[in-house]
Amino acid sequence: MTEESSAPPVVLLVEDDGLLLMEASDTLAEAGFDVLEAPHADKALAVLKDRPDVEILMTDVDMPMGSMDGFALARVVAHRWPEIPVLIVSGMGTPGPGDMPEGARFIPKPYAPTMLVRTLKACLKRAA
Repeated sequence: MTEESSAPPVVLLVEDDGLLLMEASDTLAEAGFDVLEAPHADKALAVLKDRPDVEILMTDVDMPMGSMDGFALARVVAHRWPEIPVLIVSGMGTPGPGDMPEGARFIPKPYAPTMLVRTLKACLKRAA
C-alpha cells in the first residue's frame, strides 16, 4: 500500500442479495472505495486469486449459493491472505464462539451506511 493517498482502497463485497449488494456497493463507491462484487464465497475466492490489490473483504454470512457461508469464507481469507482485514455482516444474529477469525469485525444488518463506511475505514487503518 505505497500509493495510499492516490489510489482508492479496493474492497471485495460478498453479498447474495442483489438489492443489498447494489446498495452497499453504491454506498462504498460514494465513500471513495473501489468496489469489487461477488454473489457468493466461491466467486469471492476466484476474485481474490485474480486481484492481489484487494485490501479489505466485506462478506454476508448467509449465502445459499456457493460451497461455504460467510464465516467459512472469512476463515479461509484470514488463513490464505492474513493481510486482508475482514468485515462480516449478518441479519441472522451475532456470531458464536469460533465463527469469526481473529481480528475480524462484525456488524449486524440492517446497518446504517455511515456505520458501514466508518467500520471499513477503521478496519483498513488497523491493518495499515
